Amino acid sequence: MTAPVFEFLADPISPEVRTQLQRWSNADDVRHVAIMPDVHPAGPFCVGMVIGTEQLLYPAAVGGDIGCGIAACRFASETPEFTPRQAKMIFETVGHHIPIGRQRRAGLRFLPDNLSEQPLSDPMLEKAKRHDGLLQLGTLGTGNHFLELQFDQQQKLWAMVHTGSRAMGQAIFQFHFRRCMPMRFRLPALHSASAEGRAYLADMRWARLYAAANRQSIMSTLSDILAEVLEIQPEPQTYIDCDHNHLALENHGSLNLWVHRKGANAAALDQPGLIPGSMGTESFHVTGRGNVESLNSSSHGAGRRLSRGDAMRRISPSHLDDAMHGIYYVQHNRQRLCAEAPAAYRDIRRVMRAQGDLVRIVRQLRPVLNYKSTA
Repeated sequence: MTAPVFEFLADPISPEVRTQLQRWSNADDVRHVAIMPDVHPAGPFCVGMVIGTEQLLYPAAVGGDIGCGIAACRFASETPEFTPRQAKMIFETVGHHIPIGRQRRAGLRFLPDNLSEQPLSDPMLEKAKRHDGLLQLGTLGTGNHFLELQFDQQQKLWAMVHTGSRAMGQAIFQFHFRRCMPMRFRLPALHSASAEGRAYLADMRWARLYAAANRQSIMSTLSDILAEVLEIQPEPQTYIDCDHNHLALENHGSLNLWVHRKGANAAALDQPGLIPGSMGTESFHVTGRGNVESLNSSSHGAGRRLSRGDAMRRISPSHLDDAMHGIYYVQHNRQRLCAEAPAAYRDIRRVMRAQGDLVRIVRQLRPVLNYKSTA
């Protein structure tokens, strides 16, 4: 039985994506497939792809950065801009207090109660929770993870943070992936009613909580930094958080489906969402339209147009400088940041037009300071 495939596209899809669609639409127990406008290949499951199953769980269709997502918060600021000196102070302070890559945060003694009190399914994972889980809470990560200051159309200052579950998500994914059953097309799965399936679901939910706590910790640290440098305070009632790598049991018409999203936001009717562009282009706050064909989903960003290797070969630091004109960013890292240049990504406006049936735009924001590392 081949599952129906629903496509919401900004550009023609690549042969690699078409091959993945054919594979997953014919995989065991897959009942529905949807692809978002930011779809692109990324291992055995495309970023920007959504599937629904009735009984089977596919960890590869969520990936290792479980719970990766975006948080945003508005700050009470009467000043529409800030100075180069203030930007330099923000970069220096953020670099000291918010570790990146494999760096770890020092000084945190305990995990939040909702993380420490919920046990993971295996002693090895519990050991990782006490070590990496404690040390990496409040850390940003590399690649396309970022911290950004933005102004909305009313010149109100917002902060946006993109990060996930760090080493813990990878540990949970690898542990459960090794316990999967072999299925068709070499797509290993777990049965949702089995002990192994229930254990994966519980650990996956924990990783989502951890990722959300990670974003909240970073936003709290950033709030302290902005209070010191710009003398402004956050407006907690404006805080928004959503993740785009997860699995959830949802009702869709006559079926209860296990909806797997990798690089796709949940976009049920009126559900808030955050969709960043690239480091040099606009971001959007949205609400979902509850589109049935998309399994209540939307894009999670602009989506890569070039692989990181291709971007490094094709985009020069001078081109990056041109694209980032008027936006503060860490220029000493510009050679490596070419992998994340705006030209490496799709046009976010085309992506938003392609998903007009999936989300409503609430707010558009322009970047003024971007902190990102590929180290």
